Amino acid sequence: MGKEDHQRVAIPPPQPFVKSLKNTLKETFFPDDPLRQFKNQPRRRKFILALQYIFPIFEWGPKYSLKLFKSDLLAGITIASLAIPQGISYAKLANLPPILGLYSSFVPPLIYAIMGSSKDLAVGTVAVASLLTASMLGDAVNAMENPKLYLHLAFTATFFAGLFEAALGIFRLGFIVDFLSHATIVGFMGGAATVVSLQQLKGILGLDHFTSATDVVSVMRSVFSQRHQWRWESAVLGFCFLFYLLLAKYFSKKKPKLFWISAMAPLTSVVFGSLFVYLTHAQKHGIQVIGHLKKGINPLSIMDLEFGSAYLTTAIKTGIVTGVIALAEGIAVGRSFAMFKNYNIDGNKEMIAFGMMNIAGSCTSCYLTSGPFSRSAVNVNAGCKTAVSNIVMAIAVMITLLFLTPLFHYTPLVVLSSIIIAAMLGLIDYEAAIHLWHIDKFDFLVCMSAYIGVVFANIEIGLVVAIGLSLLRVLLFVARPRTLVLGNIPGSKIYRSVDQYPNTNKVPGVLVLEIDAPIYFANASYLRERISRWIDDEEDKLKSSGETSLQYVILDMSAVGNIDTSGISMLEEVKKILDRRELKFGLANPGAEVMKKMNKSKFIEKIGHDWIFLTVGEAVGACNFMLHTYKPKTVTDESEKYSNNV
Repeated sequence: MGKEDHQRVAIPPPQPFVKSLKNTLKETFFPDDPLRQFKNQPRRRKFILALQYIFPIFEWGPKYSLKLFKSDLLAGITIASLAIPQGISYAKLANLPPILGLYSSFVPPLIYAIMGSSKDLAVGTVAVASLLTASMLGDAVNAMENPKLYLHLAFTATFFAGLFEAALGIFRLGFIVDFLSHATIVGFMGGAATVVSLQQLKGILGLDHFTSATDVVSVMRSVFSQRHQWRWESAVLGFCFLFYLLLAKYFSKKKPKLFWISAMAPLTSVVFGSLFVYLTHAQKHGIQVIGHLKKGINPLSIMDLEFGSAYLTTAIKTGIVTGVIALAEGIAVGRSFAMFKNYNIDGNKEMIAFGMMNIAGSCTSCYLTSGPFSRSAVNVNAGCKTAVSNIVMAIAVMITLLFLTPLFHYTPLVVLSSIIIAAMLGLIDYEAAIHLWHIDKFDFLVCMSAYIGVVFANIEIGLVVAIGLSLLRVLLFVARPRTLVLGNIPGSKIYRSVDQYPNTNKVPGVLVLEIDAPIYFANASYLRERISRWIDDEEDKLKSSGETSLQYVILDMSAVGNIDTSGISMLEEVKKILDRRELKFGLANPGAEVMKKMNKSKFIEKIGHDWIFLTVGEAVGACNFMLHTYKPKTVTDESEKYSNNV
């Protein structure tokens, strides 16, 4: 086909600025088009749909049945048996009164059951967020010296965590959480789990004083500097319960139908530990116990929020950091179980639900809650069908708060430490790290940076380093996009990378390059230099082999979704460079947005519309036609052979 009769690439018709802006905002913030269901609906129906959108319980609630309730009842009681000991343990980890762990398993699950879209998520406190709370607030206020202020700051941090989470959902900014990549989360969670486990040596060894630092060096120094205070009774009891918990988890993994053994193990550990201490008076022999737990449901704490405190900045920072971590874990867990059960959850609705349950929690003596994996996995294995399992769990916790808290008086702290260690060991996902090493070395580097940062520095530094490396990789993808040389796959008009398909035919006299990313100010200079180098390399190669000299350069723009003014300037510079070298320049398959901007910038006039092609095959065909028509330079027999194939 000749150059003069090829199909022209269309320039999209101009759109009004307001319409164009509206489409851009819609694509950016509303890719799922949540308002579609409201179109062409009567006002009453719109009100019902809005109510169901904000409170999903009104959507599935009317269809709820006794059969579903039987499954949710069993699941709710099962996760309550895990939530009670875990809640007490994690509250101690956050340096908060143990009763707050129970408070946090009562109000937030009720809010989530009304507003959440996941059928499987079990709401409660999480170990990593608890450790973060202790670490970040502990840097400003000592929980032992000023427990009241520390408690109020924990409520305030929870309020701001909820506010931040809800704002992300309302303003459709959930993509911010996506900057916590899978590799970052694996490394961060593993590091945090290691630190949490080592800190439990205080409880296992029965130590009264312990470092507030979270790095492994400080923790181990604190442990070994107090060797004379180690209590062998506490250590023996701790390792016995830890062995029991790990054995229960092992059996449940081997036989999934026996999930209840692992789920009930923490509660049975608390029961047996409390009975052991009560019957043997072990507290008189160095075994520390929880002591008095106040009876009654959550007291209001709205007046305890420290909005005028000198430590308000610390509370806000703690709230945002812990909120993002809790959100990332909760949404990841919810999505994984939703995929497993073949239904969808709305990430932005989940953020709003998480935010509202933490705002409500901060006003009712709760600290930060999310959807921990361990509890949610037990919920799924127990056969939950809807979020009613969270309501059942909340009622079970309420009964415990009203009537059963005195029974926890003799619960040994060493049992709580064993429960935490057993839970944390499951978060050190070394198999995922090995998988990252095999698939992507840079992801493995991000993972290990997060792990090492958390374990040897502190949690905040580990998180910042990992996120920094993840952002660096995003910037590298943008600033250093791939450019590929394309060749013709024999017997077709398809052009693919010569590295991926070594059997492709190079086109004599024509260099075809593919740009694999949008062209922005961040990569424009790099692409100009890289294109020039490709041309130099090609000319050197042709000179050394004595083949047809280079005469045409074609840029395949199929993967260039957008271009800015710097990108267009780069194309103009490339055009000038090629003109000076007496080489012709063509573009293949530029998209609508690229064509629109090139037209407005008058670049199409400069290059000539005839030099913009629909496909690479069409561009090469036109160049080959001119090579054989005008023959400005000697063409080898290989060129003749290639033209016959085309």
